[in-house]
Formats: sequence, structure tokens, C-alpha cells
Amino acid sequence: MYHIKEAFYTLQGEGARTGRASVFCRFTGCNLWSGREVDRQRSACRFCDTDFVGSDGQNGGRFADADTLAAHLDALWPHPPAAATPYVVFTGGEPLLQLDAPLIEAMQARGFEVAVETNGTLPAPPGLDWLCVSPKGTTTLVIDSGDELKLVYPQHDAPPSRFANLGFRHFYLQPMDTTGIAPFGPSTDPLGATLAYCLDNPQWRLSLQTHKTLGIE
Repeated sequence: MYHIKEAFYTLQGEGARTGRASVFCRFTGCNLWSGREVDRQRSACRFCDTDFVGSDGQNGGRFADADTLAAHLDALWPHPPAAATPYVVFTGGEPLLQLDAPLIEAMQARGFEVAVETNGTLPAPPGLDWLCVSPKGTTTLVIDSGDELKLVYPQHDAPPSRFANLGFRHFYLQPMDTTGIAPFGPSTDPLGATLAYCLDNPQWRLSLQTHKTLGIE
């Protein structure tokens, strides 16, 4: 059984594949925060800006098996298929609580390239086409290599230098968005801090949440 908060067709808004047409599938649940505001300040990840609780979002629901969910997601991609390779991004919450090899295989059987965006604290199933890790705080990474490391910045307990020697192809810093998140209060210019760090440390590239700027999902 897979529990999906929401699924939709959009453009990838951040990181190495910004602008790519994608089906986003957001799983419910996370191992670093319950999703309840009363638990935020004592959670391992205090700055999450995503609702991943329940299965009541757009195209959300519970799906009994991999083929059923794969068919549901396939229907969100434009048909008849365009020249581009269909692309699905599994996210959360924490997608590796639920994403497994049968679902990856079911999506690939429908022609999809399969990506995941994870906090890296759980092992990844085999067969992924694109692996993006976004470390959170002092949590221990069990995934230390992949396609993309995307670090929300600044995190005082997760400096970029801690991850700079890991085996990723791309390294991104993304300014923290603390809008409306009670523990943080007014912004302390995370964008300026991120720009400065990238200029001083050119291994790191800037990632912006362009979907927020453009007002798309």
C-alpha cells in the first residue's frame, strides 16, 4: 500500500533539473518531522515548508500496489507522449519510507525516468535514474553518493564543508525559506549568505525555488 499526499504535472522548480517537465509524486510521512506544528521545534528538521500529512491533496490517495500507482501517475503525463522522456520525481516528506523497487520498475516499464529527492537518512532502492539528497541538520547520511546534493542554507549544524567531499556529481546550495515558520522569525537574508558562500566556494552552485517565484506547483 502506497500513501500519496498529492501528485501533479509541473516543471521542476529547483536544483540541477530546473525547468524540466515532471510528474511530482509526494508521499505522506517523514522520519525527521511529524508534520505537526506542535512538534516542529523539537524535530530533526525544523524548516520544512511542505504539507505531507494525509492523502487528501490533488490526485492523492491510497494505492494498493505498484502497477495501480504507476498507472495513476502515467495518466498525469501528456498523452500522446511528446518527444521528451517522461520524468517522475518522488518526494515527500521522506519518499524512501515508501518508494521501493517494484514501483521504480513499474514506472520505468511505462517509459519514465525515475528521480527521488530524499533527506539521505534511509537506504535507496536499486534502479533509480536520478538521486538527489538534501541533508538536514545533524542527521547521519546513509547515502553518500549520487547525482545531486542540494543543501538548504544556512544550517548552523550542517555546514557545506561537511558534505563537500562526498561522491555527488552536482553540489547546490538553496537559500532557506523561513516565511511563516515560527521558530525562525524574520529572515536573516539567507539569499545573501548563499550567494556569498557560492562565490567564495565555486564547487557549489546556487539553486532557487523558481516555482515559488513563478507561482506554479
